Amino acid sequence: MMATTFSDRRQAGRALAGKLRHYAGRKDVTVLALPRGGVPVAYQVAKTLKAPLDVFVVRKLGVPGYEELAMGAIAPANVRVLNDEIVTRLAVPASVIDEVAAKEQRELDRRERLYRGDRAPLRLRGRNVILVDDGLATGSTMRAAIKALRQSRPAHIVAAVPVGSPETCEAMRDEADEVLCATTPQPFVSVGSWYGDFSQTSDEEVRDLLARAGARTSSGDDPADAVVAALNKHILQLSGGPQDYDHLLEQIDEAPFVLLGEASHGTHEFYEERARITRRLIEEKGFVGVAVEADWPDAYRVNRYVQGAGCDLDAEEALADFRRFPTWMWRNKVVVDFIEWLRRHNRTSEGTKPKAGFYGLDLYALHGSMKAVLHYLDRVDPAAAEVARHRYSCFDHFGPDPQIYGFVAGTAIGKSCQEDVVAQLVDMLKRRPAPAEAQAGLLDDELFAAQQNAHLVKNAEAYYRAMFLAPESTWNLRDRHMAETFEALAAHLTRRVQFPKIVVWAHNSHLGDARATDRSSHGEINLGQLIREKHGHKAFLVGFTTYRGTVTAASDWGGPAERKSVRPALADSYETLLHGVSFDRFQLDLRGNGASLPRRLLERAIGVIYRPETERASHYFRADLSAQFDAVLHFDETRPVEPLERSSEWNGEIPETYPSGV
Repeated sequence: MMATTFSDRRQAGRALAGKLRHYAGRKDVTVLALPRGGVPVAYQVAKTLKAPLDVFVVRKLGVPGYEELAMGAIAPANVRVLNDEIVTRLAVPASVIDEVAAKEQRELDRRERLYRGDRAPLRLRGRNVILVDDGLATGSTMRAAIKALRQSRPAHIVAAVPVGSPETCEAMRDEADEVLCATTPQPFVSVGSWYGDFSQTSDEEVRDLLARAGARTSSGDDPADAVVAALNKHILQLSGGPQDYDHLLEQIDEAPFVLLGEASHGTHEFYEERARITRRLIEEKGFVGVAVEADWPDAYRVNRYVQGAGCDLDAEEALADFRRFPTWMWRNKVVVDFIEWLRRHNRTSEGTKPKAGFYGLDLYALHGSMKAVLHYLDRVDPAAAEVARHRYSCFDHFGPDPQIYGFVAGTAIGKSCQEDVVAQLVDMLKRRPAPAEAQAGLLDDELFAAQQNAHLVKNAEAYYRAMFLAPESTWNLRDRHMAETFEALAAHLTRRVQFPKIVVWAHNSHLGDARATDRSSHGEINLGQLIREKHGHKAFLVGFTTYRGTVTAASDWGGPAERKSVRPALADSYETLLHGVSFDRFQLDLRGNGASLPRRLLERAIGVIYRPETERASHYFRADLSAQFDAVLHFDETRPVEPLERSSEWNGEIPETYPSGV
């Protein structure tokens, strides 16, 4: 694979700007970008030269069926430039060219309105215009732009790109007054070959960069630069060394509840660093519980293993019940290593410190929890087990998929099992530990686990029924269940420790206070909000973010785990703002320094599904980061968590230009 020259368009723009410094500070210079890919490059050029920035919309005319192959381009003022060699060689009829041109003209008009809005184009007459794109391949787009620009009578036109075909850059000298190709590699292959990240620039990013450039031109400074400069004074670099989280533990102080988030369910760094922090919380601050975004019965099998009970031989076997999609969330190498560490810690500290447990908070395991309740009662009270078996048989008619039950009961087609599961929960809550449990030294842990399973069955029944035509969102039902389980666990652990401390692992969207996001306007709550409301500063909330990289995720629910490229974050996002900070990995204290952050930016959330093609709609929401978390940990470029079971989709190579396909 050939080496890249630029990591992304931003870095390419800075390199190009260095070649254009003789234009810096001049009052007669205007920078024009060819959207969309040329805009991030041109933004860096305009910023360095302290020149105004605008777009010059040109549309490529792609050969039908081979749209990436340009047969020409169009620009404003009815300018059309054709690549005669392509047109002749492929014998493209004039009628086909006209049809493609008409379609692209509509898109050109749309983009002009979208990017510029009501703002008039910059005046170009008598100006030195630097026309910027992200690269030159055939040059048809740049030629069309230059031809159109001539009609505005600029004094001088500079065609400037970070990388270009040597032949095209030379030929462009017949079109522009000055040509600057920062690099002209041979063999050239394609523009994208010389970028580490050549993913598609979005319309929103174009609009944001133009707005920032306009604000900078008016005030003399880029507002984002001032924010980054302020943040640089307060961040703490993470080097990977043992002292990385000293300051974080000082901030946490004696807070008994620490919530550690993740911006995706498939990022190695989030899992690895969360495990590092948790080990220190257990060793240095006496935390006795790790509560995770997983189902109670599956996690409780792991809990038995780490506490020296059960019959599993190793951590991988203890995680065997995690077979429901998405398995990679917990069946991955980082979790295996942490579980083995936790078992060793409990064994070596036995008799001197309370053992630390591993618990689940989620509610999807309707059938798994029913099975666990029956298994417990079969051992301690066979008569009660028969009663429970009769009650739970209500679900037998609907098969193994709880969503089928939810549809039938939620749409009033059939009778629900609500009364049965509530009655069973009431009976379980009335129970006391059986003598055999106390004699075995298990105290009332097994009864508590069975009670939590009955509680899960009751809430899962309501959750699946609410999926269809119910007034309350399933999101709220789920997070309320997690909060109830958390509080029950905290109360239960007081039987071992007077003031138990618990660390929570879940997605940012569950742990960052929902009141600080636009989801609150839709009535959504979450676990972080509920814990904060009840415990105040006794809860410490930590968010994790990344700018770009790769992630383990599926394309559809129930689909195989894939290794996917994560696009660079959108321009108007906290991730892009943090991308501008001096270090690639760092901690930012939001309790003391959050005032320097903008209030309502975009924030990215990748769950078990990642669809980059719809990213703005499916993976972003607006938030106030400083109100959402107490601290944030940023890892600028991340890699995927490694599943224990790798699919062919995960093992396969990621195309260099994925997901844009350029």
